[in-house]
Amino acid sequence: MQSALHQASLAQTTVLESEQLWWYVARAGGIVALLLTGMAVIWGLALSTKVMDGTPSPKWLLALHKSLGALSVTFTGIHVAALMLDSYVHFGITDVLVPFASEWQPGAVAWGIVTTYLLLAVQVSSMLMKRLPRHWWKRIHLTSWLLFWTGLIHGITAGTDAAHPIYIAVTATMTLLVLFLTIARSLSAKKRRRGSRPARASVPAVAQSAVR
Repeated sequence: MQSALHQASLAQTTVLESEQLWWYVARAGGIVALLLTGMAVIWGLALSTKVMDGTPSPKWLLALHKSLGALSVTFTGIHVAALMLDSYVHFGITDVLVPFASEWQPGAVAWGIVTTYLLLAVQVSSMLMKRLPRHWWKRIHLTSWLLFWTGLIHGITAGTDAAHPIYIAVTATMTLLVLFLTIARSLSAKKRRRGSRPARASVPAVAQSAVR
């Protein structure tokens, strides 16, 4: 009797786990996508600020930056697809494409949709970099900094695992790195602007004495 009850309990647990499989995949895909996006932004800032100049080489940094961006798109796709396949919340195509269309936490989901569109814009512009005007590519690519924050807000407001200590520790570390590198980049840009200003011509001593 006990053996039969035990087997029935195991069978019920297996059914529940299989029904929630896509929900687990969606959660895992979203977390990995956020981590990859954060790492791509961090590596991009490190490349632009040259804080890692010389070790490793800039070419290696650029290749890693591009790879992280491409992987973030892949796992974002896994995250979205798994949400649509899951029967726990029942996301439709409109729910994952139109902000505030979802009945489940519309505000939190909207942050994720905005992040997805920004991510796609950055990646498409990177693929078309040689065909786009430099200033337009640069403006679009700078939104990668913004998508890190929108993705972070989406993870905090919609993520089931947002309260987990490891999740908090990792996202907090990424946030601090992004802030530090952003400040470093701003200071570096100011320094370059000051260095590029033409030096003020000195007035010859003879002219000074003439003025006096």
